[in-house]
Amino acid sequence: MHNFTLLFLAMLALSLVIRLWLSHRQISHIVAHRTAVPQAFEGKIELDEHQKAADYTVTKTRFGRLPTFYDAGLLLIWTLGGGLEWLDQTAIGLGLDPIMTGIAVMLTFMLISSILELPFSIYSTFVIEERFGFNRTTVKTFIVDMFKGALLALILGVPLLWVILWLMEKSGEYWWVYTWAVWTSFSLFIMWIYPTLIAPIFNKFEPLEEGDTLERIKQLLQRCGFSSNGIFVIDGSKRSSHGNAYFSGFGRNKRIVFFDTLLKMLNDDELEAVLAHELGHFKKKHIVKGMLISIATAFAALAILAWLMKNEWFYNALGVSTPSTYMALLLFMLALPVFTFVLHPLLSLFSRKNEFEADAFAAQQTRAEHLIQALVGLYKENASTLTPDPLYSAFYDSHPPAPVRIAHLNAQT
Repeated sequence: MHNFTLLFLAMLALSLVIRLWLSHRQISHIVAHRTAVPQAFEGKIELDEHQKAADYTVTKTRFGRLPTFYDAGLLLIWTLGGGLEWLDQTAIGLGLDPIMTGIAVMLTFMLISSILELPFSIYSTFVIEERFGFNRTTVKTFIVDMFKGALLALILGVPLLWVILWLMEKSGEYWWVYTWAVWTSFSLFIMWIYPTLIAPIFNKFEPLEEGDTLERIKQLLQRCGFSSNGIFVIDGSKRSSHGNAYFSGFGRNKRIVFFDTLLKMLNDDELEAVLAHELGHFKKKHIVKGMLISIATAFAALAILAWLMKNEWFYNALGVSTPSTYMALLLFMLALPVFTFVLHPLLSLFSRKNEFEADAFAAQQTRAEHLIQALVGLYKENASTLTPDPLYSAFYDSHPPAPVRIAHLNAQT
């Protein structure tokens, strides 16, 4: 057995052990604190609401163990089990040129993977979310969304894949630099068109109605020096009762978006504070920093791929006998998460730091108590646990735990 095979198996086993250990800690910690509302939330959240959030989180965490094992098993079947080897040899037998063979292999792999993962999505939506009263997605909407997503992936993904495979085949030693430039341009293009061309495919967008809420938002935007291409409400209630707000796009093609469910949850003071938090990400350049990190990471990843694809052992160690550009790309996409899983805490730390900064900005532009009230309302309505395990949260969560975040905001008052 090749040393890289052993390393791959060791990292996969390590990631499984860490996932299961953290899952056990999360469940145990939440269950142990289920009987009492944390002191910081007494009088704001009732015991039955706290217990619903605990049960909801525990149920999702327990269910998450199944796809963890399932995905690891599928990964082994695809690689060392010969799944990709069979798929590759079957596609080669069609007699297509290398680029079209690569597209056939990649599309077939993605189709099979999507079908195999579908049961978990169905169970999560129609069993877990339904049990806790959050699901509003109909079977028809679920199916239509699935086909819309698949069609969109084909329209946007196939041309991109063709360009990448062509560059890998034809552009010489520095193909990875050209591919990085193409990938970066494509990502920025998608961000630019998302608000006006992609998001409306899945949701209905309506301009926020004239009134006090709109006027307060406009005044906040003016104070923050933020220009947008509109303030919209989407029909989030069509799929879920969870609430959210965000802005998307960049340059002049930015949109501020509120879920209709959020507008029903919060009053104007709270809504303004939530938007001020989102604007804090903009003013503190968190979006730009995130983009730069993503671009730099893609550059490094492609450089590593360029080195790996020259080595036959890379293919053989992961169960593929015939080296090819498309198989190098596919194997790299499958193996990379196994080796980068341990970096999760660093990404979470960076994200939580940004959240604290955005909260502080919101406290300056509005009032900290209004954001606290909004967060408490969101924790309650979305059944977000108030007592996550600290290590689990540090490893996975992009937002600080509820008590920590509230304490940080109280310090701003």
